[in-house]
Amino acid sequence: MSASLGRRALSEAIGSAALVTIVVGSGIQATELTDDVGVQLLANSLATVFGLGVLIALLGPVSGAHFNPAVTLATWFTGRRTPGGLSLREVTAYVPAQTVGAIGGAVLANAMFARPVVEWSTRDRSAAHLWLAELVATAGLVFLILGLVRGGRGRLAPVAVASYVGAAYWFTSSTSFANPAVTVGRAFTNTFAGIAPASVTPFVAAQLAGAVLGLALATTLFTHPEPLPEPAPEPSLRTPA
Repeated sequence: MSASLGRRALSEAIGSAALVTIVVGSGIQATELTDDVGVQLLANSLATVFGLGVLIALLGPVSGAHFNPAVTLATWFTGRRTPGGLSLREVTAYVPAQTVGAIGGAVLANAMFARPVVEWSTRDRSAAHLWLAELVATAGLVFLILGLVRGGRGRLAPVAVASYVGAAYWFTSSTSFANPAVTVGRAFTNTFAGIAPASVTPFVAAQLAGAVLGLALATTLFTHPEPLPEPAPEPSLRTPA
């Protein structure tokens, strides 16, 4: 990526903010339109799928469109000995940008729906089965992203990652936060998508454990794409002197 580190960090902040705005805003809209929890979750998940796919397609060429500290850390770890891989300096720029962006996204969504701009969530999500769900959701996400990259199919990320996130809304009991920055951001909204501050730390711990599992699966099953062979020199048509 040719963009400066500052531009890439800004891209991560904007993408994370937009993602949380989509998640929180669509959750608020859904609860205002219907009392059916199933329909609320369907609306929330569909908005997230479409929005995330657009954000990855738009910002991927700038920063890689991580929007997720777990993905950033896994990407750094797999490429730390590879020329051109993500550096620790880049990690220390990306992760704070993602977290600040996610908080900003929750604040923006609150403001757009005339709610207090900072409203701590009271939605308790403290239960072992939810932590297990976050471990599974994050492991699958990291496995998918690294598998696509290592398999040379990174161009599929906008569709594949958005599709996985949409599916994980429904097959996990936690509705698949799978993102430490987003988890922190969602503590700032007392709405359908919120999470109580006391529930954040166990969620993040489960997500980081899931990232390690996803990383292990990806590095076990996929090798780095082999570099293309150098083309053979064309035979000279000149007659030797």
